[in-house]
Amino acid sequence: MKKPQRRTTGTKSKRSILSTLALLLLITSCPFKSVDAVANPIKTVVVLVMENRSFDHMLGWMKKLNPEINGVNGSESNPLSVTDPNSKRFFFKEEAQYVDPDPGHSFQAIREQIFGSNDTSADPAPMNGFAQQAYSMDNTSAMSNDVMNGFDPDNVAVYKSLVSEFAVFDRWFSSVPASTQPNRLYVHSATSHGATSNVASLLAKGYPQQTIFDNLNDAGIDFGIYYQNIPATLFYKNLRKLKYIFKFHPYDLWFKQHAKEGKLPGYVVVEQRYMDTKLFPANDDHPSHDVYQGQMFVKEVYETLRASPQWNQTLLVITYDEHGGFFDHVPTPVRGVPSPDGIVGPEPFNFTFDRLGVRVPTIAVSPWIQKGTGTYQPSHDKLFITT
Repeated sequence: MKKPQRRTTGTKSKRSILSTLALLLLITSCPFKSVDAVANPIKTVVVLVMENRSFDHMLGWMKKLNPEINGVNGSESNPLSVTDPNSKRFFFKEEAQYVDPDPGHSFQAIREQIFGSNDTSADPAPMNGFAQQAYSMDNTSAMSNDVMNGFDPDNVAVYKSLVSEFAVFDRWFSSVPASTQPNRLYVHSATSHGATSNVASLLAKGYPQQTIFDNLNDAGIDFGIYYQNIPATLFYKNLRKLKYIFKFHPYDLWFKQHAKEGKLPGYVVVEQRYMDTKLFPANDDHPSHDVYQGQMFVKEVYETLRASPQWNQTLLVITYDEHGGFFDHVPTPVRGVPSPDGIVGPEPFNFTFDRLGVRVPTIAVSPWIQKGTGTYQPSHDKLFITT
């Protein structure tokens, strides 16, 4: 099987229906695809959604490896107070380490991080309130320093290798400027059904929207969810139906086995450990969880797929649900973002889902993505796929 003739360092928004499949279409339809290749070489899409880190925080300093990446150079900064012209400034550094406590990432915290205040009219968004909002949480500069820091590429060595060898997307934004579960709901259904926060009672009840899993099932395409803890995909009410019970597989028992046997389904969701214990540390990257554990898990998933007989037909998408309160310098899109379903978020914000969240890291891995450098920059509104 021939490979495409060049690799892309791409840009993409997370907000599209079946966003990972939009990425698949992007990769298999761009000019770099070999005309001699089969019409659709990717048969298995594997999706791994990590937790709560911004692009600049995790991958911003990868610009040193590839200057085409829209990363950082250390000139980026935020004031401690956006209203004080003489305020102390926090410049973005390359000294990120273990982060505890967890930075703010509620709807209102993110609004302040993006706009510096409650006024959301600025276009482009100034992205100037990260240090200020962090300071407001403990009235010390410790958290401001945390959110204004990124990882040295050598300290996230797995990503350093993947970014060097495959494709990094530097315009992939979280779907909604809110916390984890609204964004995770978007990943497989292109809507949070009005959610702008993690409401335990609603999550327990289950969200009713149609999902990619329903579409795949209707089309006769197999899928599988490989989980380490209780899977977050069960927050979709439809996935609790009896007909889907055998789509859920304990990761530690079946992921490597199915990959080794070439039996991974067409659409694979890998759900890592979200809960942290001494015996089984969390590996989802959510602060205060150790990023080292996340790196080891990404490495394990990649190496498992690489050793599978399905490798030549596989696309692995590694992304993040939201930015977790960490700084990113690229303005969040605040205009021209259509509501997915017309549902308005709850009081007191009444959010109409007309702007995106902060940029998050996204890496695409496949033997069909060759090592090299290129740029492809679609806008988020061109990446919608309707059901």
